[in-house]
Amino acid sequence: MDSWTTHFINTTTCKDTGSPPDVIVVMGVSGAGKSPSQKALGFVESWNGILGGAIGGVATGKLLANTIGCSFLDADDFHPQTNKEKMSKGIPLSEEDRMPWLETLRDMLRENLENGRKTVLGCSALKRGYRDLLRRADEAYKAGCTDGKVRFVCLNAPKEVIATRLEKRAGEGQHFMPPSLLQSQLDSLEINGDGEVIVQVDATQSPQVIVDSIRASMLI
Repeated sequence: MDSWTTHFINTTTCKDTGSPPDVIVVMGVSGAGKSPSQKALGFVESWNGILGGAIGGVATGKLLANTIGCSFLDADDFHPQTNKEKMSKGIPLSEEDRMPWLETLRDMLRENLENGRKTVLGCSALKRGYRDLLRRADEAYKAGCTDGKVRFVCLNAPKEVIATRLEKRAGEGQHFMPPSLLQSQLDSLEINGDGEVIVQVDATQSPQVIVDSIRASMLI
């Protein structure tokens, strides 16, 4: 995995049109740093809808939403309580646990697309199948096309950096995801396969540098 560059991987099934996406999914394992970049992305005034995955910082999220005139939603809030309880005990989610949650997120993205609302979604989206399900929020999605209206950014950081973040977060009681599940997430992460288009960003950089990289790559 190339963790330190921001780039597109071209597909053979469809070509990038050069236009910005309507949905950006900021993905990666828990603790990779999805939250700060989503908050900063929200200051792009032409984006009037944000579906974030912020962990903590609710007051900041509400202030951001008020500033740009949109709602602020934490994607993790859409996990059913049974999922949260399972993860808090250090038990990885099964496919059956994840599917209803992902389908809910897909349906929310579809509604936003139908209403012309651009969206940033924070979601682990570890596997190709999960990402393809979210891509189906676009009614015009064609199987195998990965550079359409829904596009993905993967935040990468060394395991030890992520582990430190998770331990700090757990110690402060900020999230239900324990550090013990990090290896399970890393093992599940599927990236750069089958010509899939994903932008990769070094998540050890400052939030502003991360956001600038995403904006440049996504033409926003």
